[in-house]
Amino acid sequence: MPASSSAPDVAIEFDQVFKSFGERSRKHLVLNNISFTIPRGLTTVIAGGSGQGKSVTLKLILGLLYPDSGQVLVDGVNVPSLNKRDLRRLRTRFGVLFQGSALFDSLTVFENVALPLRERTKMSEDEIYRKVLATLDQLELIGHEEKFPAQLSGGMKKRVGLARALQLEPEIILFDEPTTGLDPVMTREIYQLFDSMQKRLGYTAVIVSHDIPGVFDLADQIILLNKGEVDIFNDVNEIVHSEKPYIREFAEMTMGDLFTHPEKENCHS
Repeated sequence: MPASSSAPDVAIEFDQVFKSFGERSRKHLVLNNISFTIPRGLTTVIAGGSGQGKSVTLKLILGLLYPDSGQVLVDGVNVPSLNKRDLRRLRTRFGVLFQGSALFDSLTVFENVALPLRERTKMSEDEIYRKVLATLDQLELIGHEEKFPAQLSGGMKKRVGLARALQLEPEIILFDEPTTGLDPVMTREIYQLFDSMQKRLGYTAVIVSHDIPGVFDLADQIILLNKGEVDIFNDVNEIVHSEKPYIREFAEMTMGDLFTHPEKENCHS
């Protein structure tokens, strides 16, 4: 398996990745020879307009899609080069929180959270019970374990989805539009939960979201995708003060008062 010379603090690396869709005469370019790294143990937010490749990027990381050219590396291993067995093994290192939480309607909260342990481990039922209950306790879900998804609020479903994603103690968690459908108050609560859990457990978090600028409060790094190109920011204020026309347009459209009055900079307070 080809390996990169990635530094130990790099969890994921895109190296000159090109990705397009469609027939040769009607190709839609999504990622145009882009390169970036995602640091280990921190939170990276991937932002950009609709159709700019945010979810495609997550699928490339998981090996659900393959690049036309270039490398997608996880801990220096090129994901497209893996056979099916090695790819399945790699995926066990990931947790994924889908847009709709992807809970099974016919399973209780407890059963939904226990599912990856039953499918992927040889733990006894007693061990599974203790582990699931400990996670539910961390996420303030004790008392809801016998409920079904239809009995839960949107915010509670997100908590259950995160609990399930954490069961195999993943090194990396991918969040695909995790606050879709939530009101602003619940969105803030879920972001606070994500932030506290990431700091407590130290996993690498990659969040794709349209919720700008709210999601930037979580970010140690921001990756902005636009028309196949990529820009990397270590601070939201770098976006506000960018001289690039399309970034200024993005900031003006999505960041409102923060962009208009850049002295209101302390977005991480």
